[in-house]
Amino acid sequence: MAQHEPTISFSSPPLISIIKSCVFFFILQSQKTITKLPKLIILYITMAMTTSHMPRPSFYNSQGIRFSQKPSWFRAQPRTKLNPSVNIKASAGVRKEDIVIVGAGIAGLATAVSLRRLGIGSVVLEQAASLRTGGTSLTLFKNGWRVLDAIGVADTLRGQFLEIQGMAVNSEDGRELRSFKFKDEDQTQEVRAVERRILLETLANELPPETVRFSSKLGKIQSSENGETLLQLTNGTTLLAKIVIGCDGIRSPIAKWMGFSEPKYAGYSAFRGLGVYPDGQPFAANVNYIYGRGLRAGYVPVSPTKVYWFICYNSPSSPGPKITDPALLRKQAKELVNNWPEELIRLIDLSPDETISKTPLVDRWLWPGLSPPASTGKVVLVGDAWHPMTPNLGQGACCALEDSVILTKKLANAIKSGPAAIEGALRAYGEERWPRVFPLTVRANLVGSLLQWDNQLVCSIRNNIVIPKLVRLGPVLEHTNFECEPLKA
Repeated sequence: MAQHEPTISFSSPPLISIIKSCVFFFILQSQKTITKLPKLIILYITMAMTTSHMPRPSFYNSQGIRFSQKPSWFRAQPRTKLNPSVNIKASAGVRKEDIVIVGAGIAGLATAVSLRRLGIGSVVLEQAASLRTGGTSLTLFKNGWRVLDAIGVADTLRGQFLEIQGMAVNSEDGRELRSFKFKDEDQTQEVRAVERRILLETLANELPPETVRFSSKLGKIQSSENGETLLQLTNGTTLLAKIVIGCDGIRSPIAKWMGFSEPKYAGYSAFRGLGVYPDGQPFAANVNYIYGRGLRAGYVPVSPTKVYWFICYNSPSSPGPKITDPALLRKQAKELVNNWPEELIRLIDLSPDETISKTPLVDRWLWPGLSPPASTGKVVLVGDAWHPMTPNLGQGACCALEDSVILTKKLANAIKSGPAAIEGALRAYGEERWPRVFPLTVRANLVGSLLQWDNQLVCSIRNNIVIPKLVRLGPVLEHTNFECEPLKA
């Protein structure tokens, strides 16, 4: 097999995997079980020590921990030392700004719109020459829609995307394992797959012209003696900001400057695409999942003419080289599901080249006492820059939206109180959001591990017992409960 082709590994001790399955199912069924996480960690380590060939993805492998080593796993990684404060003298070459948001993705634009709703201006720096409208779509549950309602853009988006009624789970041979209706479990649930491009454009259109400054890549960040932050851009521009909000994604330079470790590979990668049916797509408005061994796929209608699809496959050692050739990506995706239901193959064939991608899935666990806080001085992180998570719960974008409104409310109150209150407001934001985002990151990782297992016996138990008889949709979706009042100045 050529080096660039995706591979799937098949190895897992059955007894250990079954025990882990029970532990993961316990966590999957209730968000409240995260409070029991320390005991579960000890149990998991005990199981891990009984075997020397634990497969990825797994509980600690997402964080790069090697079970074959002696237990020194809880040592904190050395934090990056912050650059020493510098004395910034006023000069014509330094432009002063009150609030600078770095990154014009979902988190950055939603934060800028939220601030504007409360009468607070900001500048958004985007390294690309235009909005990064690549990619396919993302699923927003009711917590995401509550935020979009609060910032006044939800109705504009609702009219363009189908409301998803339920979900169906099938085996790779086409057998239905379980189906659910969202409204049967929660009358307030709202699920839609939204094109990323349209979401970004909708948010950007809510901002005054010149708010988003393109071709503005951050080159260097330094704190100044007066508590402000110096941002040097690669285009030669220098900004002095009173407040910096890092929304610069999973490889955030600001997060690195603050001492955060790089996100860790979860042991599997995803192909994604957007099938286009000019005469109308044929699917009911349901999320459709297909589960195999170390391999799963799914598709969901986005609009009357478009359907989003994905394929997740195990590649434990590394995600392999980056591939951008659409023809090769299409070929690899089809080879993975060659004998699976025909509609999935057709979806891949109907996807324009520019919509097909392959990405390694990563996350960062914000261990209490080990990870840096969400803010340093008057610099704070939002969304993937702070808490990248795997997409197994569909909560990455939703949590970024939640972050944006919580941060905005705290900042607005602090600004009214005076400059001395800013740092406290940023700390309060991190303290409020951590109990929300850390459990979701863990839970998303565990769900992915459960669904990516490749052992035949474990997959049989999953497909014939766990999914058909044990899983309840209500507890699985309890994390989508989030209340948010409209933002008004």
